[in-house]
Amino acid sequence: MQGKKFGTFAGVFTPSILTILGVIMYMRLGWVVGNAGLIGAIMIIVLAHVIAISTGLSVSSVATDKKIGAGGVYYILSRSMGIPIGGSIGIALYIGTALSIALYLIGFAESFNGYFGFGLTINDIRLTGTIALLTLTCLALISTSVAIKAQFFILAAIIISIVAIFFGNSNFQPETIQLFSSVDAVPLEVVFAIFFPAVTGFTAGIAMSGDLKDPKESIPKGTLLAIGTGLIIYIGVAVFLAFNVSSEVLRTDYNILMKIALFAPAVLAGIWGATLSSALGGILGGPRILQAMSIDNVTPKIFRKGRGKNNEPVNALFLVFVIAEAGILVGELDVIARVVSMFYLTAYGFINISYFLESWANPDFQPSFKIKSWIGLLGFMACFAVMFKLDMLAMLGAFAIIAGLYIWLQRKEVRLQSNDVWQSVWENVVNKGLKKIDANIDENLNWNPNIILFSGESKHQSYLLELGKTVSGRTGIVTNFKLILDKKNNKPLKKVDQIVRDDTFAELGIFARQVKVDNIYNGITNIATTYGFSGVEPNTIMMGWPKGLENSTEYSKMTETLLHLDYNLLYLDFDRKKKFGKYQTVDFWWRETDSKNAEMMLNIARFIIASPNWNKTKIRVLFVNNNNVNQEIISSKIRELVEDLRVLVDIEIINNAVEQKPFYTIIEEYSEKTDLTVVGIPNYKIEKQAEFVLKTNHLFETIGSTLLVKAANNFNVLDLDFIEIK
Repeated sequence: MQGKKFGTFAGVFTPSILTILGVIMYMRLGWVVGNAGLIGAIMIIVLAHVIAISTGLSVSSVATDKKIGAGGVYYILSRSMGIPIGGSIGIALYIGTALSIALYLIGFAESFNGYFGFGLTINDIRLTGTIALLTLTCLALISTSVAIKAQFFILAAIIISIVAIFFGNSNFQPETIQLFSSVDAVPLEVVFAIFFPAVTGFTAGIAMSGDLKDPKESIPKGTLLAIGTGLIIYIGVAVFLAFNVSSEVLRTDYNILMKIALFAPAVLAGIWGATLSSALGGILGGPRILQAMSIDNVTPKIFRKGRGKNNEPVNALFLVFVIAEAGILVGELDVIARVVSMFYLTAYGFINISYFLESWANPDFQPSFKIKSWIGLLGFMACFAVMFKLDMLAMLGAFAIIAGLYIWLQRKEVRLQSNDVWQSVWENVVNKGLKKIDANIDENLNWNPNIILFSGESKHQSYLLELGKTVSGRTGIVTNFKLILDKKNNKPLKKVDQIVRDDTFAELGIFARQVKVDNIYNGITNIATTYGFSGVEPNTIMMGWPKGLENSTEYSKMTETLLHLDYNLLYLDFDRKKKFGKYQTVDFWWRETDSKNAEMMLNIARFIIASPNWNKTKIRVLFVNNNNVNQEIISSKIRELVEDLRVLVDIEIINNAVEQKPFYTIIEEYSEKTDLTVVGIPNYKIEKQAEFVLKTNHLFETIGSTLLVKAANNFNVLDLDFIEIK
């Protein structure tokens, strides 16, 4: 059986407005007007409420889209942005809420002790604050319903105090109304910092989300009504003070409202009511945040246990008591108060960005309370701009703590059944990016590899994967396909089974798939023909060198198809003994017939030297001069080509006009000890494939690991024909 639930007024509006109309209004609003002037004070009030209103609108919109459970801000953020962000902000907000209780009760203790003459030493404050905390905790333990009803009496006291203020008589009439800040006044940013906590109380009602009859209706109405009411009252009191009290008195007398009020005890009752109600709001809302996090396994399970029909969070309440009491015993909470303010602002910032991302990226986001998406972005930027301006050190401290909590929750790997907004954000970014890329395809752009890799299965597979990722560069895409030979191949693998999850691929950043094929070569051809989509079409095929297939008609047919599809082809012959040596030397071999391959090789060189394994390598470009051309002319022309692609290489010209040695023989002489040799595949007819493979196999017997390159037609033709240069 479900316990009593609360409506908009009792469950949201009342706890929110009681926290908004707090100590700042009674003890500091006059000081704000005195220092900033009437216009300045109104600007400060409005600016602070920009954050409050944008956050209220954002949270209201999200609340009308999702099913809102217990936990308030934590619940909303965790269901929208995921457990790591929601949990880290939730923990920070919970601790901030508990410590804010101590701040409110210390303020109450100072006022209470000062009025009755009980002493204002730190121990006196501790004693009174502790008694007040015990009383409010007992009230919350007796019943949330009783605590809610108690708030009505406090609200009545605050209303009476405001009426007493407006109907009071002032003996401090100003000669002229000060509109702006004077030269000797406190700087406006400091005044803003003091005032801002006045508008941070509207989440008190959101924290009661689990105890509401209809959260989707109550949260928007109650929250926005509380923020609007607070804005009107603050501006009204500011105008009243500016017209009735001189700025000098406002700057120096914190108790001016009691002195000008029609009935001073009414203002005193309002001050006590405001501090106690704010503390009570934290005592009611804080435990519900912790309980919700424990239900999601973010915090220890012991705090998920509750009592009664409403599952009231008794265990979580005791921890709130301990944290609040620790704050009261410290007594001096100025530093803590700054950090607590940052926690609240951080939470508000993430609420706003959560709404913005939901409305921008999530196609399933259909709130009944609709606002413009830019409101969330405005609120997010305003929150962090204010944090930076108010206290950069406290902001950095809050960020450091929240970042630590985020990393901890990521490692803890808590998961929800529901998806968070980041999935939709990335899908939206990818979708828009693909459309942009597809609409601006330029064949002459630098090579951005999208490699289909067939690495096979062997103990040396990791080296082919490593080189595949190396030659793809930082932004290239590599997809490795495992081909499962099934002669019958009656049924393909299910889509979910085609995805391979493996630590090796994850560490290298390589996508991995597996498919069933009835023939390996047909499988490669089919994948090369069909795999990919607009914007990121695959442009390169990479595999091991096919030893022993020189007479294979199936291999010849596959190669012919790949050439017809105009793929870049990369074949690696891996030296199983030398491997890649010490990753210190790479040779690129050029000849007159390598006009397209040369540019592709230079792109590969750029990616190789950017790789951590190869970043200290020495790269040589070796050109075989078969036509007795002047070496300086060849060298300068190659250097010009190399500089265009910003690659640092050594250029070596090998004169072969007289001896006319075979190309592969020269490679054997110069690259025998090279860690990786890169050679272009010439344009040959398929019927001569067997001869080419045999000659290449012979080359591989004398040199180390070698990468053969065949460039597609979209590469530029580099003028490597120096015959006419004399």
